[in-house]
Amino acid sequence: MPLKINQIAPAWRLLDQNGTEHKLSDYAGAWLLIYFYPRDNTPGCTVEACSFRDNFSALQKLGLAIVGVSVNSVTSHGKFVEQYKLPFTLLSDSEKVMSEAYGVMGLTSARRVSFLIDKNGKIAKIYDPVSPPTHVAEVMADLKQLIK
Repeated sequence: MPLKINQIAPAWRLLDQNGTEHKLSDYAGAWLLIYFYPRDNTPGCTVEACSFRDNFSALQKLGLAIVGVSVNSVTSHGKFVEQYKLPFTLLSDSEKVMSEAYGVMGLTSARRVSFLIDKNGKIAKIYDPVSPPTHVAEVMADLKQLIK
């Protein structure tokens, strides 16, 4: 069953690029963007990640935390973060549990879909499909409207 706006976001517990565990409840009381992407170091995924990197300070000022999620390994994420100097968390969903819970799992990787989660853990916005070059601007505009 697909996730819907105002639904409580499914809980998760995954390791980041440093092997540190993160869970949804760690972000309680904050706005959170969970962006699923197919693979590290692919053209669209790199554009999307670097766009979030380049706008990270402005997004933080709006009170937004960002986590990227793909089925790549912790090691792959570590290299991707280091290569592109990404200032946010990438979660390794190598078992595909989170991707399946959020309904974004394709044949071999997660589809490019994002979820904006409000301070109460509810889904405020679903971005599907996502255009990597314009996604950050869309998220920023929506967040400004939602936090008014």
